[in-house]
Amino acid sequence: MPTWLQAGLWGLLGGGALVIGAAVAWFARVPRKVVASVMAFGSGVLISAVAFDLMEEAAQTGGLLPTAVGFLGGAAVYLAANLVLARHGARHRKRSGDQQPSEQEKSGSGAAIAIGALLDGIPESVVLGVGLIGGGAVSFPVLAAVFISNVPEGLSSAAGMKRNGRSAAYVFGVWTTIAVLSGLSALIGYVALGSAPPEVIAVITAVAAGAILTMIADTMIPEAFENTHAWTGLITTVGFLVAFAIDLA
Repeated sequence: MPTWLQAGLWGLLGGGALVIGAAVAWFARVPRKVVASVMAFGSGVLISAVAFDLMEEAAQTGGLLPTAVGFLGGAAVYLAANLVLARHGARHRKRSGDQQPSEQEKSGSGAAIAIGALLDGIPESVVLGVGLIGGGAVSFPVLAAVFISNVPEGLSSAAGMKRNGRSAAYVFGVWTTIAVLSGLSALIGYVALGSAPPEVIAVITAVAAGAILTMIADTMIPEAFENTHAWTGLITTVGFLVAFAIDLA
């Protein structure tokens, strides 16, 4: 199988977890504390991947300076895009409660939520594609982190969409589209950066890491803390430890 196709399929697999989470939320009544607990666990998994896979790999590939520039740049770009989307109704896109506005309450919020969900998923997918450059293999810890964290993301956000009157066509249309675009992002990441120098790959990897960490702090941890409160830190720590163990194995 061509490597570019492998990249696309790995990205599709990671993005497909969003659809799984959305399906669980749509067809089953999941208690909010369970959703929040899984979100906290997924946050810890992603933090581990950022620290021990993405940042470490970027620093080893391109050095500290390109890594630092990319890391801060990714955080800043994500923050700027998130602020714009928040003004259009996507601030609480990962919330499972009634914080998400309906289309009647905020015109255009449906599109903003969809774009925000895509914004959250692209950095992870690009990293999966970049990992295959130079004959490498997909990073299993990163793939596991993306998949494990995407299930509660899709679950929580879809629960909020359903609670606020979004249709099944909208919910599954959003997550299926994002899953497909995640695959395309991984494919494009592999093809576009296949001949790039190590410093550029390091910057791109660090940009993704910065965006992911900012996303965790801005959208995942707040949703988790709202319902798990004092338990959030412990559950996040367990997720971190599980991902760290996977990385060592």
